[in-house]
Amino acid sequence: MSFPEDHDPLEGLKAGAVPAPRAEAKTRALSAARAAFDAEAKNSSAATKGRAPGSRLRSIINSLKGISIMDLRIPVGTAAIALLVLPLGWQLYTSTALTPGGQGPEFAQVAQPAEEPVVAPQGETKVAAPREKVITAADSLAAAPEPMMAESEMAPPALVDMAAPPAPMPAPTGIVPQMMTRSAGQSLSVPLSQAAQPSGDQFTSFDEQRLKVAAEEPVSTFSLDVDTASYAYTRRMLEDGLVPERDAVRIEELINYFPYDYPPAPSAETPFEPTISIYPTPWNAKTQIMQIGIKGFEPSFADTRSNLVFLIDTSGSMDAADKLPLLKRAFGLLLEQLSENDTVSIVTYAGSAGVALEPTPASDKAKIMAAIDQLNPGGSTAGAQGIELAYRLADQARIADGTNRVILATDGDFNVGLDDPEKLEDFIADKRRTGISLSVLGFGRGNLDDATMQALAQNGNGNASYISSFAEARKVLVEEIGGTLHTIAKDVKVQVEFNPAVVAEYRLIGYETRHLNREDFNNDAVDAGDVGAGTTVTALYEITPTGSGGEVVDPLRYGAGTEPTASGEIAFLKMRYKLPDSDVSQLIEEPVTSSVVYGDIADAGIDAQFAAAVAAFGQKIKGSVYGASMRWSEIEALAQAGRGSDEAGYRAEFIRLVDTASLLKPDTDTDGCEVGVSGCN
Repeated sequence: MSFPEDHDPLEGLKAGAVPAPRAEAKTRALSAARAAFDAEAKNSSAATKGRAPGSRLRSIINSLKGISIMDLRIPVGTAAIALLVLPLGWQLYTSTALTPGGQGPEFAQVAQPAEEPVVAPQGETKVAAPREKVITAADSLAAAPEPMMAESEMAPPALVDMAAPPAPMPAPTGIVPQMMTRSAGQSLSVPLSQAAQPSGDQFTSFDEQRLKVAAEEPVSTFSLDVDTASYAYTRRMLEDGLVPERDAVRIEELINYFPYDYPPAPSAETPFEPTISIYPTPWNAKTQIMQIGIKGFEPSFADTRSNLVFLIDTSGSMDAADKLPLLKRAFGLLLEQLSENDTVSIVTYAGSAGVALEPTPASDKAKIMAAIDQLNPGGSTAGAQGIELAYRLADQARIADGTNRVILATDGDFNVGLDDPEKLEDFIADKRRTGISLSVLGFGRGNLDDATMQALAQNGNGNASYISSFAEARKVLVEEIGGTLHTIAKDVKVQVEFNPAVVAEYRLIGYETRHLNREDFNNDAVDAGDVGAGTTVTALYEITPTGSGGEVVDPLRYGAGTEPTASGEIAFLKMRYKLPDSDVSQLIEEPVTSSVVYGDIADAGIDAQFAAAVAAFGQKIKGSVYGASMRWSEIEALAQAGRGSDEAGYRAEFIRLVDTASLLKPDTDTDGCEVGVSGCN
């Protein structure tokens, strides 16, 4: 059955015949197509947009040579970003923890072909002479100022070894960065500073203490040294990325920079008592360390009175941020520690000496600070004239039964004045006998005359300190104010006689510039070092027990006629000192027996471990012929073991300094033991 709506009318056409083509219809269709094409061509005949008439847009810039670039907007922006980001990235890369000592990178100007940059080989890069301009990254990239770091931040933390470091970025044309290098199995190091570089500073030259045979030279005599300038200077050099000169490192001053927990003295009449211990040497299993320590009596400072004369160098050489400006801030700290019982005067010297402040009660702090603030650098240095005037003021305001002291603050540059330095030292020694002492505070670097400073302080019965930062000023002038200003014992001498039956050889570690003759010990006319209130002083001997197999010197074929007698004593200690108001020395005697011998350095206590670590550090940083086998990692581990509570953080700072030193002067593949150096395991 079908329905009408299901019928498709087109189905019927399938059965019909196909009509024949008509020529007229074909002609009409072709004519319509041509007309449409002509109309479209007419509409497209208008000129194209662009800078050149009749041409399409191909470029935003056409060069004179007819070279066109499609679109420079993206390349120009990219180039601008690259010019800013790449130098900044390079500056950031070279000023991070990889840079030694918290100092920004320095670049040495060199001539090299533009096509092939030449990297300076290790050991051939030269350091610029002091005060000469060195092109730095900050000079080359004005948009990236050099970062500044506080001294407490200078010591770099432990560096993490990276498994696959990226290839270093090529240096800008014409400059070669002093990059750290790392070989397989080694930590990062700085080849440039593996050897000490001339600093422009002057130091007293001395030979290291030699090993002595107890049977031939059983007695050792020296003066105590309470100065700490060497450690502060060594620290600054390392933090600046430089290894200090050998003569700048005085090991006893490194050790005595740190306080130790020795028993306090019972009274002012007996201002100190020695503490003795013997323990294994950490760098030589066949020797031992004999440690002698004292702690000065601490009086009540409420009962003390001080007459202080600040002798301030205001010459042109003091025109630096770490010199006169730091000096002003340091004296501001000292002023806060004084009371109404104290008197302050100020003398300056620069071309000609002058009084900047007459003797004034320390309670008038505003007047004193105003006088300090008005000081400005300029002129040459007439140190001798200033010292003479300072002593006149000190004598004028003299306090009976009190402290009368001149405090000389300078970079140590005495350009004019007395022609003979020995006359100046004699002048200070003569004033010392009248009861006026002299202490020296050194500032700055590159012009420091440490040799003169040490000589003046020793002749003036005072101490020498190096103020490298505001933090160091606080330590010397606030935390250790008693030791800096108030003397509890003067002319302190030490004499040790070793028993040849027990000790074959010995050597005193440090104290080279404090050597005394044997006969000087009982001669009260011979000057020696002074000890301040609350000051701790340490002396270390490395001793070789008889029969230990660690002897370095061969025995004589024709020995002495008598054999040494074993008495049960290892050594005998004698100390002489004078009370501040006396010219007659007192004697302390104490035998050294096996009761103070420890089989393990850990049993001797944390102070023994730390003092030994500092001694090993000093020997290694100055290239000593002793203790050459001890590696930086071993020194750091020993110092860590002896860190203790360390409330002030000085021992933690030292540990960071050891890490810095290991980068600047790394352990070598061939140590001293392999080339015949004594004192090795």
